[in-house]
Amino acid sequence: MELLLDIFGFLTVMLRGVSLTAQSIACGGAIFIAFLALPLGPGLEAIGQRILRQSANLAALSAFVMVGVEIVTLAIQVAILTGTLDIGLDAAVGAGFVQFNGLVTIAAFAIGVLCLKPEKPQVYAALAAVVLLMAASVGTSHAAARIDDRALLLVAAAFHQLGAAIWIGGIPYFLIALARSQDGKAWRRIGRRFSLMSMVGVGLIGVGGLAMAIPYIGSFEAVYGTAYGVMVGTKVALFAGLLFLGAMNFRLVERLRANPMTPILRLRRFAEVEIGVGVTVLFAAASLTSLPPAVDLIDDRASWTEIVERLTPRLPTLQSPDHDGLAIPALQSKLDAQAQAEKRNAPMAFIPGAGELPPRNAADIAWSEYNHHWAGIFVLAIGLLSLAEKTGRAPWARHWPLLFLGLAA
Repeated sequence: MELLLDIFGFLTVMLRGVSLTAQSIACGGAIFIAFLALPLGPGLEAIGQRILRQSANLAALSAFVMVGVEIVTLAIQVAILTGTLDIGLDAAVGAGFVQFNGLVTIAAFAIGVLCLKPEKPQVYAALAAVVLLMAASVGTSHAAARIDDRALLLVAAAFHQLGAAIWIGGIPYFLIALARSQDGKAWRRIGRRFSLMSMVGVGLIGVGGLAMAIPYIGSFEAVYGTAYGVMVGTKVALFAGLLFLGAMNFRLVERLRANPMTPILRLRRFAEVEIGVGVTVLFAAASLTSLPPAVDLIDDRASWTEIVERLTPRLPTLQSPDHDGLAIPALQSKLDAQAQAEKRNAPMAFIPGAGELPPRNAADIAWSEYNHHWAGIFVLAIGLLSLAEKTGRAPWARHWPLLFLGLAA
């Protein structure tokens, strides 16, 4: 249990990131099939059937991956509740967020099963399951925990996730459709329809994100003074990059309308990059679930002077502090010693999900810097080697991806 508590925050963020990615692709697949693959299928003849079948397979696979991730998440949540609060299994399963995650799992399973047979009745039923999934998913978000403007925030969160599914989740299916089509007229029809869908998705992301950012952040100082504000800023920057790539794709689609013989290689490459950036955005969104909204952190904020001081260049720290010196293990050792002296059970130093921030000390900061500095060295080396390869004078540098193994270690 102690090990699970140590890695609970990291583990839940990673699982949430995978779940959001699978959710976007699964829901985006159902929407893509309903509004593009099925309507355009008859006009594309055999190509349309191949697009429909492969899109349905990917949507079903993504939905089943999400089911697996949600089952693991549920198991971890129940284990944490029963292990830290000394409650029974029945009480843990009755927790609101556990039940909402159960609904998400059921809805994802329904999407997967219904997409296996992509005909109109099943696809429309899958859209209903998408609505259920979105409603259940926002039930575990920050919006559900708010007292003020809860209804507005729940709707905004649903719009935000739905927009991500339509746009980011729909891009893999767009690539499938482009790859299976071999003539300019098909490319033009597919590109035009997906551009319209993407515009709807972008609008939903923008409206939902803005409606959540204002009440969750509250002030400009919170944008740079809190971890939540910084992560929102990161999402906005990545979203701006996605908008740029989307605009480039829109221009190419407009060229296809004028000339069906326009090459689409750049269109496909931009879309591939959009997938990578989009997944990064989804993992950034997952990290926000582990942070309290900036508006709730009035006292624990970094000032502009402190930020400038921390960002002043200095030699990297490449030595890790001892694990026992970190705030939580150190506090737990102290509590254990006191409990042993008083002959009673020791309380937990930190309980995830209890609504309190985890304790931190200088060793925690040193460990964070140690990890970031080593990661920065590897990323810098990867960038330099990739540039060296492009010069043509260092062919051996083409093996730069192997450095990711060192970063992983």
